[in-house]
Amino acid sequence: MSRRLLLLRHGRTAWNESDRAQGHADIPLDAVGQSQAPRVAVHVAALAPVALWTSDLTRARETCAAVERATGLAAKVDERFREFDVGERQGMVQAEFAARFPAEYDAWTHGWDEPCVPGAESTTDVVRRMVPALREAHDSLAEGETGVVVTHGACLRVAVLELLGWPQSSTRQLRGMDNCAWAELVDDAERGALRLASWNVRPTDVPRGD
Repeated sequence: MSRRLLLLRHGRTAWNESDRAQGHADIPLDAVGQSQAPRVAVHVAALAPVALWTSDLTRARETCAAVERATGLAAKVDERFREFDVGERQGMVQAEFAARFPAEYDAWTHGWDEPCVPGAESTTDVVRRMVPALREAHDSLAEGETGVVVTHGACLRVAVLELLGWPQSSTRQLRGMDNCAWAELVDDAERGALRLASWNVRPTDVPRGD
């Protein structure tokens, strides 16, 4: 059996609902997120994970706490699993972002790294911290074991592209991850690499929140 790494996005927050850029802002789950987390945790527990990691941001920690309760595992907290730092864009809705930083907004809509909002991380910055952390998590698993990482949508997407060897220009073609949905990476023995087994899996009993 292959090793399996499940990458779970946190539950919904009020800033997700209002479409505000969160970045490193430490926003907790809202009522919908608090409902999503224990429901998805039951499904994660059914996969019998043996290890659990989480971003240190509150929305991920709260989601992870539900997984801890359902699995009996104690999570390892790793700040490398944080979302993009969005710099001065933090707290803005898209209209505010476009009005204040038009060139940066245009770059963002096209999936380009430059120009970058002051204080923000680039895709390269995030890949440099996320990918080694994910590789460490994956490599710590024995054959047939499953591990779970609770993280964030945008950083998850660029890290998965890098792990698969796909170009970052594919970012806009890979659907954004729903709150409390997951991606599944497994060993591809023939290629000696990782394979994307599933993307944006959200069990039907987990509220969408949109």
